[in-house]
Amino acid sequence: MVKDIENTDEIYNDTSLHEEKKNLILDFMSDKEYRPMKFKELCYILQVKEEDKSIFTEVIDELLNEYKIVRTNKGRYMLQSPDVMVGEYIGNKRGFGFVKVPDMEEDFFVHESKSMNAFNGDKVLIKTDNKKSGPRKEAEVIKIIDHSIKTVVGTFQRNESFGFVIPDNKKIADDIFIKYKFSMGAVTGHKVVCQILNYGSKDKSPEGRVIEIIGHINDPGSDIMSVVRAYDIPVDYPEQVMEALNDIPDEVDPDESSKRRDFRNLDTVTIDGEDAKDLDDAITLSYENGIYTLGVHIADVSHYVKEKSPLDREALKRGTSVYLIDKVIPMLPHKLSNGICSLNAGTDRLTLSCVMKIDKSGKVIDHEICEGVIRVDERMTYTDVAAIIDGESDAPYERYKKLVPMFMLMKELSDIIREARHKRGSIDFDFAETKIILDKNHKPVEISEYDRNSASKIIEDFMLMANETVAEDYFWQEIPFEYRTHDTPDDDKIEILSHFMKNFGLYFKVSRDKIHPMEVQKLLAKIEGQPYEQMISKMTLRSMKQARYSTECTGHFGLACKYYCHFTSPIRRYPDLQIHRIIKENLHGEMDEKRIKHYRRILPKVAEDNSVKERRAEDAERDVVKLKQIEYMSEHIGEEFDGVISGVTYRNVFVELENTVEGAVNIASLTDDYYDYDEAKYAIIGERTGKTYALGDRVRVRVTACDKIEKRIDFEFV
Repeated sequence: MVKDIENTDEIYNDTSLHEEKKNLILDFMSDKEYRPMKFKELCYILQVKEEDKSIFTEVIDELLNEYKIVRTNKGRYMLQSPDVMVGEYIGNKRGFGFVKVPDMEEDFFVHESKSMNAFNGDKVLIKTDNKKSGPRKEAEVIKIIDHSIKTVVGTFQRNESFGFVIPDNKKIADDIFIKYKFSMGAVTGHKVVCQILNYGSKDKSPEGRVIEIIGHINDPGSDIMSVVRAYDIPVDYPEQVMEALNDIPDEVDPDESSKRRDFRNLDTVTIDGEDAKDLDDAITLSYENGIYTLGVHIADVSHYVKEKSPLDREALKRGTSVYLIDKVIPMLPHKLSNGICSLNAGTDRLTLSCVMKIDKSGKVIDHEICEGVIRVDERMTYTDVAAIIDGESDAPYERYKKLVPMFMLMKELSDIIREARHKRGSIDFDFAETKIILDKNHKPVEISEYDRNSASKIIEDFMLMANETVAEDYFWQEIPFEYRTHDTPDDDKIEILSHFMKNFGLYFKVSRDKIHPMEVQKLLAKIEGQPYEQMISKMTLRSMKQARYSTECTGHFGLACKYYCHFTSPIRRYPDLQIHRIIKENLHGEMDEKRIKHYRRILPKVAEDNSVKERRAEDAERDVVKLKQIEYMSEHIGEEFDGVISGVTYRNVFVELENTVEGAVNIASLTDDYYDYDEAKYAIIGERTGKTYALGDRVRVRVTACDKIEKRIDFEFV
């Protein structure tokens, strides 16, 4: 579960004065000459005026509550011991756990006996164990500061006079005990939301009460809503947000259009999936004298969603739209996302446009970022555009005769841009994404590999180019900005990956200083078309760091570029909306010292929260896909499928089918021989027969069981 911004004032309130005073106190106490002092002594030494003492008291209290300083029994203040830290407890079904401390790469391992029965998600105070030697740092929990998880989503199991909730979150070690009077009449198999009343102890289960019955585990759509509730994703908009929509127009104001760069005379198209309704990017393109003029026109959402307005606060709270197969939980209400902000064909729409001059080598030689007004000629689909540029016989050439030359020019420029990006080392993880088709009852009827066609790659190339261009522009202007960064992988993870590759006869250059993305690119090229391609690609991706939002422009390793941001999707991502606001203020000459100071203060918190909300959406989307895969495969018990071994552990051999579904063969179920796990070969080997099951092997399996509660698909080898 992600802790939402309970109140956006946490970001918008001016707490910079407190932060300055905190840093002053911490710096003072960090001095080698410092000796613990009482409050009056601190006020005297730091020259705190009488009228400022109340604020100084608040600052001291905040530092105490953050456990950055401590007060001794004699009322003196000093820095917290360096081996005492605050972090988040990450539970495990087997009892032990880990503690993640902010700004530290490695988590601390916590034995069950040293966890103080901490609950997953708890904010805890730990004392590190410096005496322990080994590959992982260890700690013990010395205080539970706060229980961040207040509710749990799970499956109800009724006994005669009581019940249990089996949590969907497998990091919660214990089932939740429910007294009969607190069950709301739930029966076995109901998906419920449970409020935690007591977090339990070593000898006693946590207790709770059912506060919502989502539906039965087999009811259509209840699994998706269970995921939504589990991640605490807001669905309904508050009343004040809906009231704010009354001030949003249905059509563009002509007076506003007259103040902007007019692109309405240019051939303009949107290219999206068939089902897309929030169309936030449009393309114009021309070619003259060896120069391509590419216009990437993005919906000007910030014109309608003003900073600190109810719409803005709700968008910040949500962070991103969430796409759950056939259900979308939008960041913005439909009147904006599908209406005035959507670049619908045949209507005037306001944009923030990035117009780039690109030469034959794919280099941007000039650009302009401006407020624009456009009128889209055609709402195109990836399918139709791909058919046209790929020369398919049944492509709709006649219908789009006027635009066909532009589509061919798009393909030409896209190839140039992609080749230029490839030459500098950009990594393209071309994974087989899962496409799931549901019927009207939310039941999966087909699962297959998603087709990433030539038209979708064109749009991807153009959006990447705009994102890079905008980021570089604002980096050199030295204006506070929100970048999209992807740091260089850790050396130890790359070493592990390099060792793993040697089992397949694969080698890639690893520098002691820094790995270059081009080496990863070469590796992916070597494995293209091999049976283990998907598996090694995933292993390589896992060795990378997560991309995130940041106020520091530290570059993007995966794209092999120095400057990158998210500019092209303000309807569905808050970071894009945030930088649109900054760009527009700058264009209007409003970026004075006061606004610069404002953005320097809020952007670190905004970027951090945007990163958290992005991960929440990704986790929710992944969980829903897994549940629908389980539901689909439960209709195929006993059937056989071809697949590739995608993972091997001491307990299981994981197999990915051609339709992207992954399940596991339990090694204990193999009765033809006794199998040992060979860690060096990432394989299991029969002790008597020598039979081997190794990563990348093609196998045939039979589906034996599917369990939605345990989120498991079981196979056996045929």
